[in-house]
Amino acid sequence: MTPRITFAVAARVLTQIRRDHRTLAMLLVLPCLLISLLWWMFDGPAAGPSPMFDRFGPGLLAIFPFMVMFLVTSVTTLRERSSGTLERLLAMPMGKVDFLLGYAIAFGVLAAVQSLLAVVLSVYVLDLEVDGPVWLLGVVAVVDAVLGTALGLFVSAFANTEFQAVQFMPLAVVPQILLCGLFVPRPALPDVLQVISDLLPLSYATDAMTDLKHGEETAQIFGLLGIVAGFAVGVLILGAATLRRRTA
Repeated sequence: MTPRITFAVAARVLTQIRRDHRTLAMLLVLPCLLISLLWWMFDGPAAGPSPMFDRFGPGLLAIFPFMVMFLVTSVTTLRERSSGTLERLLAMPMGKVDFLLGYAIAFGVLAAVQSLLAVVLSVYVLDLEVDGPVWLLGVVAVVDAVLGTALGLFVSAFANTEFQAVQFMPLAVVPQILLCGLFVPRPALPDVLQVISDLLPLSYATDAMTDLKHGEETAQIFGLLGIVAGFAVGVLILGAATLRRRTA
């Protein structure tokens, strides 16, 4: 790994996305729109505070950044490979780790902005009640979004077209959403599904968000955060091992 090359890749990705207004809007605006839509559906502007949004809000802050970053990263990386850009980059004195870390840093910056917007909207505009520190809510959202980026980088190695990359969502994302505890508390799941849920990183991000809402110990939150970060690092390592120079 060469830091100069890694940060050059990150700067290139950020410049490219800044010029792509649709992708930028999807990254920064879409999670806020989805959270606002669900707040409107649960509460409505005339309904007053409701436990419905307070119940689902923390989980949504875990799910939407993860989902959007997965989708954008997987499609963008595949586009780089199918267009031959990745092959030209790797022909230079740059390794796979430089490429993946550069992407992770670039999308990590975007994830930080995305998560900050979503947290500020949820807490200060939509009145989501959080007993724990709000700044830690943002940290969990950022790490969760980075996990989505890492997973998107990983699955892009197994797709040959952008449509195939999107098809990985039902396999890699939807089961995590269903089993993360948002709809049914994880302890109430059937035993087999509890075991599967324990193996999925989004479960721990959702647990961290829920614990923050109820004001649990900060050490407990950081423990869950460490698990999510560990999954992200592990998936990045797998991504480096499976990254192909070009689409066959």
